[in-house]
Amino acid sequence: MRTNEQQIATSVLVIGTGGSGLRAAIELAERGIDVLAVGKRPKSDPHTTLAAGGINAALATMDPEDSPAQHAADTLKESYLLANPHTVQVVTEGAAEGIRDLERYGMHFAREQDGRISQRFFGAHTFRRTAFAGDYTGLEIQRTLVKRAAQLNIPILDSAYITRLLVRDNVVFGAYGFDLSDGTRYVIRADAVILATGGHTRIWRRTSSRRDENTGDSFRLAVEAGGRIRDPELVQFHPSGLIEPEDSAGTLVSEAARGEGGILRNDHGERFMKRYDAERMELSTRDRVALAAFTEIKEGRGTPRGGVWLDVSHLPREQIMERLPRVYQTLMELQLLDITTSPIEIAPTAHYSMGGVWVRPEDHTTDVQGLYAIGEASSGLHGANRLGGNSLIELLVYGRIVGADAAAYSSALGAQQRSAAAVSRARDEIDALLAAKGGETVRFLQRGVRNAMTEHCGVVRDESGLRAGLHELDAIDEHAAKLGVHPDIAGYQDLAHAFDLKSSLMAARATLEAAIERRESRGCHNRADYPELDESLKVNFVWSGPGQLAREPIPEIPAEIAGLMREVSAEGKLVE
Repeated sequence: MRTNEQQIATSVLVIGTGGSGLRAAIELAERGIDVLAVGKRPKSDPHTTLAAGGINAALATMDPEDSPAQHAADTLKESYLLANPHTVQVVTEGAAEGIRDLERYGMHFAREQDGRISQRFFGAHTFRRTAFAGDYTGLEIQRTLVKRAAQLNIPILDSAYITRLLVRDNVVFGAYGFDLSDGTRYVIRADAVILATGGHTRIWRRTSSRRDENTGDSFRLAVEAGGRIRDPELVQFHPSGLIEPEDSAGTLVSEAARGEGGILRNDHGERFMKRYDAERMELSTRDRVALAAFTEIKEGRGTPRGGVWLDVSHLPREQIMERLPRVYQTLMELQLLDITTSPIEIAPTAHYSMGGVWVRPEDHTTDVQGLYAIGEASSGLHGANRLGGNSLIELLVYGRIVGADAAAYSSALGAQQRSAAAVSRARDEIDALLAAKGGETVRFLQRGVRNAMTEHCGVVRDESGLRAGLHELDAIDEHAAKLGVHPDIAGYQDLAHAFDLKSSLMAARATLEAAIERRESRGCHNRADYPELDESLKVNFVWSGPGQLAREPIPEIPAEIAGLMREVSAEGKLVE
C-alpha cells in the first residue's frame, strides 16, 4: 500500500502550533535558523486560545514589593513541594522578559490610566502579578504570536498529524506523519525536534479540552522515541465544568464567576464550602474546591445528574454582563440558560496535565539527543497543584530558551543521522492501520478509556479502583487489536483517531500506575485509602513504560526562596 509521500527538510521541527510551539519557532526564526511548525489543529485555534485568566510575572507594576523570588516561593508552596526549584527559578526570573517579548510583538495588555500594565490578584499569589487582556488572555497571546510568525515568514503546516518521531541510536532526526485532509504522507527530516503537543486531559469523560486535543500525543511520541514521563498522575481538576450538553461536557465556567461573588450550593441548597474551607469559602484553591464538590456529589448531596450548583444570580445584572460576559455567553449558547436568573450545574473536570515528558530544567532537553519538550507536554514547574496564571508564562519563557538551545544544537551539528529502517517502521505503522478492517470502532474504545479513567482515577482515588482501571485498559487493548480504520471522502480523521487511541491508552496506563505508587494525598492527588501527606513521597515518579516506574529526588529549595514561603491570604483575590 502506497500513497503520496512528501519529503521535507528543515533545521528544527516544532510539533504543535499553540503558544509554546509558536514562541519557540519565533525564537529560531529571529536567530536565522530554518524552522517548520506543524499542527493537527489550525494555528488560529489551538488549546492556548482557551486560557482566560491571565499570565504571571513579577513586574511590580501594582505592588512594588513583588519579586521573582516571591513568585518562585508562591509557586513552590502551591506545588506541595513537588515542583523542581530550578525550573521554577528559570520561569519566574525569565517572566518579565516574556512579557516584554509579547509587548515587542504588539500584544495589547490591560493597562492602568498612567500606562502601566495592569495586574490583578489570583489565588495563592502574595502580590498582584497576573497581567491580562480581558478574559481572553490566551486568545490574545495566540493572535499575537501568529501575527509575529507571519511577519517572519515561518512556514506552518496545519492539519498535519505526526505519528512517530524518527530516531537512530538515541538521536532524533525528524518525524513522520500524514495530512488529515488527503492522507499525503510527510517524511520530515530535522536536526532537532521540539514537542509542543499538549497534555493528556482528554482521557477523562469531563474535560476542559475539546474533542481530539490533549489525547496524550506527547506521552506516546516521547516514550516510543526513548523518552520518559514524569508525574503523569498529577492532573489538575478544575472545579467548574459544565455537565451538559453531552458533547460539551467539561466546558469551563471561569473561576472569575466565584471571584465575583458566585456561591456554591449542593442540591439541598446548602452553601457547602463552609465545611471544607470556612475562611476562604468559594475563594479556596482549585484542588480544595474540586475535592469539596466531588465529596458532596459522592455522598449523595449532588444533583440527580451528578453535579452541584454555582449561583451568580444574586449579583447585579450589570456586574454579570460587565465582568462575566464570556460566562454569560457560553451558558446562553450551550444551554439557553440566563445566569442572571438561574444557577449553573457544574462538576469537577480534568483541566491540566501538571506532569509530562521528562526534561532537564535548564534547557528542556529530554533523554533523546536533539529532542525537546515544552509547555503542557513537559514537566517540572507545577508539581501537585498549578499556580493560576503560570501556564501561559511557562510557554513564553521556555519557548525562548528551547528555541535558542535548538538553534545552537542545529548550528553545531556536523552531520545529520538518518535511518531508512526508522522511516520504514513509521510508514508500515500507518499501512497496517489503514489495512485494519476489524469490527471495533475507535470512538467506542476511546469512550471506554474515558469511562475507566473517570470511574477509577478521578478527583479521589483508591488502590482497588486504580487496579480495576488497569484491568479495564487491558480489555480495551484486546479490543483495539481488532480495530477497523475507515478514511473516507471527508478525510483521514479516522486514522488520526486510531493514533489518538494509542496515545490515550499509554497515557492512561502511565497515570494509573503512577497513581497507585503515590500512596498519599498531596495537592490534586487524593487517595481515599491514604488521606495524609507522606513526607517520604516528596519525590517525582518517572515512568518509562508499562511497569517501569522510578522515584526521582527533588533538589533542595534555595534558602532565599524557602524563607519567603508562607500561607497566603485569599482576601480580595480572584481564585486561580
